[in-house]
Amino acid sequence: MKTPAGLQALIDDGVIDEVMRPLKSGKEAAVYVVRAGEEIRCAKVYKDMAQRSFQQRVQYQEGRKVRGSREARAIGKASKYGRRQQEAEWKNTEVDALYRLRDAGVRVPEPHGYFHGVLVMELVVDADGHSAPRLGEVELSHDQACGFHRFLVRQVVKMLCVGLIHGDLSAYNVLVAPDGPVLIDFPQVVSAAGNNAARSMLLRDVNNLTACLGAFAPELLETWYGEEMWALFEAGELRPDTELNGVFAHDESEIDVDGVRHAINDAREEALIRQQGREAAEEDPG
Repeated sequence: MKTPAGLQALIDDGVIDEVMRPLKSGKEAAVYVVRAGEEIRCAKVYKDMAQRSFQQRVQYQEGRKVRGSREARAIGKASKYGRRQQEAEWKNTEVDALYRLRDAGVRVPEPHGYFHGVLVMELVVDADGHSAPRLGEVELSHDQACGFHRFLVRQVVKMLCVGLIHGDLSAYNVLVAPDGPVLIDFPQVVSAAGNNAARSMLLRDVNNLTACLGAFAPELLETWYGEEMWALFEAGELRPDTELNGVFAHDESEIDVDGVRHAINDAREEALIRQQGREAAEEDPG
């Protein structure tokens, strides 16, 4: 195929040898399958800021560290330079998060470097060597669903223990590899300690996964892992190997438990609606 402009510099520098095919394209980035020597990998090419919305990022960016005081001031003033810096920080956030999470033992695609604004990483494949399906695209047995849920809850705990929350986790940001689920797409990752919406985003992430897997194992819908892990995190008692049981004692004078449960049950529908939006964006990349 014709080499996309964003990948030509990587070929010129010998980072990759060939662009094989497009994998997916959305509003934030386009991902391609590439060859580097004998290795098949994927390359994520971030789209220009003119094609992306900054207003939608405000909630996610709260609490993120900016690399310099000049950059922070420029971003705050929304100057042209500030917008360029904001764009650079948005891209760097995913790269930094991917390495931090890999080092923390979270199952993410193995990163292979960041070159000319392009993230090169592991191509997650299925047992036949094809691109791995997303969690929302597979049928699971009851036991598989329970096993995946345990594994994914543990990944969320490991993320929280290094101070990060995915922020957009759902059945469509999880790939299913032969050795289990793999978490992907981190440009909107949230600071657990520095973002006022951190708790609600964590609960949404966990509820989305629970709602999806609860379709195959309904008893999962009666668990409260998000609330349990957040309470432990706030108390400074959460560790990567902390045993959770999904039980949480709500203060029913302050929380509408039935309302929360309805929100969990609605999360699957919300995830499907959001996925339809992503698919529409992929069909109309302009």
